[in-house]
Amino acid sequence: MDSSAWDERYAGTDLVWSVTPNVFVADRIAELPPARAVDLAAGEGRNAIWLASRGWEVTAVDFSTVGLDKGRRLAEHRETSGSLSWVTADATTWRSPEPVDLVVVAYLQLPAAERARAARAAFAALAPGGHLLWVAHDLTNLTEGTGGPQDPAVLMTADDVLADLAEEADAPGYRVLEADRVARRVPARPEDGHGEAPGLTAWDCLVHLERSA
Repeated sequence: MDSSAWDERYAGTDLVWSVTPNVFVADRIAELPPARAVDLAAGEGRNAIWLASRGWEVTAVDFSTVGLDKGRRLAEHRETSGSLSWVTADATTWRSPEPVDLVVVAYLQLPAAERARAARAAFAALAPGGHLLWVAHDLTNLTEGTGGPQDPAVLMTADDVLADLAEEADAPGYRVLEADRVARRVPARPEDGHGEAPGLTAWDCLVHLERSA
């Protein structure tokens, strides 16, 4: 899907994503001291805005200008002790102008070759000691979970993301803090025909790395 298709999708509804941060972003990043961050493939900026509310200096990067414009408007109504900037760029070709302390990539679902380029760009942006947090719909979600893309070509596992980085022969080292499949509860909605049934389970892959000093 190209940027024009995402522009249409973002323009066609109030919000595609929630205004709250991804549950894994909020949980894994909460204890990190605020510094410089990039939200890569930021969409409407929910994670970027949350980070800025916690004092981070955040750059939100996405190839959809419509998505970023919605993020700017959302940010106007949030109290942030940090800062926000918005950059229109493709996650597979973007390069950070300076090292940062955190890169968040949430639900960037791409075919393998493009995913690898985005993962390497994200890792290359890190300063020594910086963190990369990658969250995506896991391959097993197709048969065992709910929601998400139904095309296996754009799904992945944590091992896939680690392999993308391992292929970069001259890349600096890193410490794996977490690389696994994680369960995410999706609340049942009566309008979807679930009635009062308990929430459903979606399966995500999660990779959390710390770049070597």
